[in-house]
Amino acid sequence: MKKAFWCLLVLAFIPMMIFPLSTDHFEEEFRKSFDFFWEQANSIPGSVGYGLVRDRYPGSAECASIASTGFGLSAIVIGVEKEWITYEQGAERAEKTLDTLLKMETVRGFFYHFVDISTAQRINKSEISTIDTAILLCGALTCAKYFGGEILSKTMMLFSEINWKVFVDKSTNYFYMSLMPESGFSGRWDFYAEQLMMYVLGAASPTYPIGKEVYYAFKRNRSSYKGSTFIHSWFGSLFTHQYSHAWIDFRNKKDAMGVNWHQNSVDASLANYRYCLDLKDRYPHFSESCWGLSACDSISGYNGLYGSQPSGYDNKANVVDGTIAVSASLGSIVFTPEESLRALDYYYSIDGLWGRYGLKNAFNPCQNWIAKDYIGIDKGITLLMFSNYENGLIWSLFSDIDCIKEGLKKLEIN
Repeated sequence: MKKAFWCLLVLAFIPMMIFPLSTDHFEEEFRKSFDFFWEQANSIPGSVGYGLVRDRYPGSAECASIASTGFGLSAIVIGVEKEWITYEQGAERAEKTLDTLLKMETVRGFFYHFVDISTAQRINKSEISTIDTAILLCGALTCAKYFGGEILSKTMMLFSEINWKVFVDKSTNYFYMSLMPESGFSGRWDFYAEQLMMYVLGAASPTYPIGKEVYYAFKRNRSSYKGSTFIHSWFGSLFTHQYSHAWIDFRNKKDAMGVNWHQNSVDASLANYRYCLDLKDRYPHFSESCWGLSACDSISGYNGLYGSQPSGYDNKANVVDGTIAVSASLGSIVFTPEESLRALDYYYSIDGLWGRYGLKNAFNPCQNWIAKDYIGIDKGITLLMFSNYENGLIWSLFSDIDCIKEGLKKLEIN
């Protein structure tokens, strides 16, 4: 009762109307999300870390994220098509970024998650990450398809070095999540999450391809929430239903088990939306215009446990404290367009939630808190999904890559 009462006091200063589906904020958020990647990449000529993109801004100025760099490579293509930068500018940035990547330290082709933006060296004892390497590769392949030539050649050099087979646990056929050179492999992708791209890329590998048995090994736990039945992730965090879909167009495709992953994400997004509405007595700012539970910053730091039901095996894995992840609803725009656009317009009504790069990472009116930072992967999923919503640009490019076609075919996703 005390929490609900405090929320109501805070919300007295925040409009609670249902917003019309305008396009004004769509274009603004679209452009400013691109600006994050163009401006927060290392663009110093001759720098060892040229092209690497910051993990977040304004925090952690020295830290680049390999996943943020992957989103940034796809951002280049969007920027050219939207005429925010020239073709020549885009091609130069993409090729020089690939030059950087080809010189960086890897383990069997896989990259460290976090690196110094100036030196391109491992930072803060970061792990070698399978999913972040996959996101990087998706971005590189997007550029390769768009620009061709040397960018294509250099991307295939990068691709050919990644030994997917070594990062599969032979006893379970699960991909490992990470590798610490000091202690070995850790974590396994045993449950459905954001890793679908890894199976497609692994099957598409020109040098170290995996078989379909790896794709069909992970657990597909199906559950329901308010009319939506779908395969859910462990914490019910909405980004897990978005990331692979930023590049791979799963519409009108089913695998050998009959799963349509696009529809699965539609159902997951609707469940997240309905779950927020069901909690509005507890968190009165949750509404038709304010929803989205996913990993994000919080008043006490980054929290990867935020999500909605269903979660885990007993709906106790997810955490909710009133924090809204802005990119959760925005990254679902291709799955829930009306609900996502309504949330977009509402978020822009909140003083302090938007700025130089559009909407910041998260907010929680119950705690009178708004995030200070923009996070690269969250601006990235917003940018790419906005592009797919507008005209399917990234989907169409990625779907036309020959090795991706072969990878999907090999996994029997048709």
